[in-house]
Amino acid sequence: MELLRVYSPSAEVRGHGGDSAVLQVGKKDVGLQNITQAGNYALKLHFDDGHDSGLFSWNYLYDLATHQEAYWNNYLQRLEEAGASREPASIQFKQL
Repeated sequence: MELLRVYSPSAEVRGHGGDSAVLQVGKKDVGLQNITQAGNYALKLHFDDGHDSGLFSWNYLYDLATHQEAYWNNYLQRLEEAGASREPASIQFKQL
């Protein structure tokens, strides 16, 4: 679920154009609460962290599935470069 959440096609994640994407952190344990269909072309995923914007088109889901390893490695690299973590904030504070 984490890959789907951090690569959500929403403006919250992708930004509002240009190079304004927002790195999603602390999403290691995110899950799905619900999935609803958006017409015949997409799914709307409702994550348990409250995120439910962005429509996952069938083409986008296929792209994520076929390039999963590359997307995952890119996400991990971006986290490392930012000094950020996949762990939820509550776990990060416990480790301090």
